[in-house]
Amino acid sequence: MSKGTVLVVGSNATRIEIQGGGTGPTGQYLNELVVPVMALLAAGYDIDFATPNGTKPFIDPASDQAVHFDNDKAAHARAQDFFANHRAMNRVKTLRAVLDGGLDQYVAFFTPGGQAPVVDLMQDSELGEILRHFHARKKPTAYLCHGPMASISAMRHAREFRAALIAGDKPKAVELAWGWPYAGYRMTVYSSSEEKPIEDNILHGKLYFHMPEALTAAGAIVEVGPDFAPHVVEDRELITGQNPRSDHPIGEALIAALGRVSVDV
Repeated sequence: MSKGTVLVVGSNATRIEIQGGGTGPTGQYLNELVVPVMALLAAGYDIDFATPNGTKPFIDPASDQAVHFDNDKAAHARAQDFFANHRAMNRVKTLRAVLDGGLDQYVAFFTPGGQAPVVDLMQDSELGEILRHFHARKKPTAYLCHGPMASISAMRHAREFRAALIAGDKPKAVELAWGWPYAGYRMTVYSSSEEKPIEDNILHGKLYFHMPEALTAAGAIVEVGPDFAPHVVEDRELITGQNPRSDHPIGEALIAALGRVSVDV
């Protein structure tokens, strides 16, 4: 018997803006998506998978490597097979369908990283509606790597906030963030120093803003750990992981949080 259904929301973005015009390639990270989802399934939870347009996310090729699975080629192959073939990854709903189907059925929320959520999820009004539901009911809500940027969508003026960051107008961004449900929450996110190798070697350009500064402008208390080391921060119902190496720890933390909720109930 299922312990409940976790809503997993992915991105449809494949390009991200870089300074000076143009875009660079992006997507979701394979391990950040499948490792926590596989852990949730193994723990007895069901998964509903959704994206803005109802199609599967694009997996960033930089993540489709054994190095993100501790150089375990068998684990990498299992992850590839899971993403390609498991029904949890292939029954993708739109965010609109999730809203229309009712949010009370979900016991928790999770969004993985890769830079893709910074493009679409960060400013998606339907996701914002979903997240305000989870926040109001204090349901466990987890984000990994760049995933915490999706929490910005719960802001009433998320699209304008993002535009202000791109324009370099931090005071305007801070003004637009007023009323963000996660203001004052401790959280972590992919650090500026971790971002630099991606900018240098994959994007070949600089992003318009880095994730810690964006979340700080929104009102979060950002706590980053050492680069590329596992790091998870929990504050109330919110669970955030810093980077790809936090894939197993965030799955464990979310499952533990769900266990505490079931005990309280």
